[in-house]
Amino acid sequence: MRNKEMLLIPGPTPVVDSIYDALAQETRSHTDSRFVAIYRNAIEMTRNMLKTDGEVFVISGSGTVAMEMALVNTVAAGEKLLVISHGYFGDRFIKLGEAFGIEVDVLQAEWGKQVSPSEVEEKLVNGKFKAVTITHADTSTGVAADLDALVPIIKKHGALVILDGVCATAAMEEDMSKTYGEADGKIDVILTGSQKAIGVPPGLAIVAFNLTALDARAKIKQVPAYYCDIYNWIPIMNDPGKYFATPPVNLIYAYEEGMKLVLEEGMERRYKRHSAFGKAVRAGLEVYGMKALAEEEVAAATLSCILYPEGMDDAAFRAALAKKGLILAGALAHLAGKAFRIGHMGNTTEKMLEKAIELIGETLNELGYSVDPTKAVDCFKKTVAIVS
Repeated sequence: MRNKEMLLIPGPTPVVDSIYDALAQETRSHTDSRFVAIYRNAIEMTRNMLKTDGEVFVISGSGTVAMEMALVNTVAAGEKLLVISHGYFGDRFIKLGEAFGIEVDVLQAEWGKQVSPSEVEEKLVNGKFKAVTITHADTSTGVAADLDALVPIIKKHGALVILDGVCATAAMEEDMSKTYGEADGKIDVILTGSQKAIGVPPGLAIVAFNLTALDARAKIKQVPAYYCDIYNWIPIMNDPGKYFATPPVNLIYAYEEGMKLVLEEGMERRYKRHSAFGKAVRAGLEVYGMKALAEEEVAAATLSCILYPEGMDDAAFRAALAKKGLILAGALAHLAGKAFRIGHMGNTTEKMLEKAIELIGETLNELGYSVDPTKAVDCFKKTVAIVS
């Protein structure tokens, strides 16, 4: 990679040379047949990755735009939404729903833990909810949702499943053709962005609707949106030569290349690689006395929130690492200054993560802690080998 730093944050994530090369191609008209072919291929590869029987949308925007598109096209003002929140980004659905007049209820887990399926069951029994949002991997806590447990409960009660895959898609299993429990127990909407496990620069909102979710949109006569109304985008997704809003041409070039890399590696292989990296990073850091906020059985494959040992100066620690070329993210909300977040997804490699473990150990020693980087790196290597 031509990157000068190791960008191991929860996103954006490292970009490989072939994606940079695609991004740097000559900008063409968004109606040029050469670009249209690339856009069409990118859309089709997204459909193949998520395996939906409905529509896929790849448009200019962030993960927040994807969240809004998913919500306003499925839940109308006055209807009820249940938010299953495992951290800061799950909570965003609360204000998002309220902004559109949706009646929002929420189940909030203690940070680092999961909402229990029994709590979800109790909520759904006692209230008629149109949809339930699940954050697959919460970027603030490193907690992964248990889809095998949650989806069947939600579908049993007739609600739509809206999955926030921003920090999970292309790294943790998200298959819209998969049946959870009952015959119709499927994920109805998946939303994500380009800059995390897909490994492309930020700027694309990606959303997939199945036929059930499209039927929900059909029953809403008019949504409180223009840009995020899927009815304005379906003609373009089916024929990218048509015009609604100018697409980010060069970013679509990069996204097509990124999707090629994802599908060439293969989804099962990607899921296994990300799981191995996550377990190994957490095991290596634990040698330093650095414990993950999320217990291993609920930890995400894509990022980890790591608690500092007593007395650590967060700013000094991350600044020292930045001078060595390793960029980590601070923690959010009440954990700010008490933890850091490390991404291990997308185009990150075993070599990069091994080097990160080593640099973190070196820096801890420089800051007055006595740790053994060699032991931590060995633990990382052994865990990767065992898991993979």
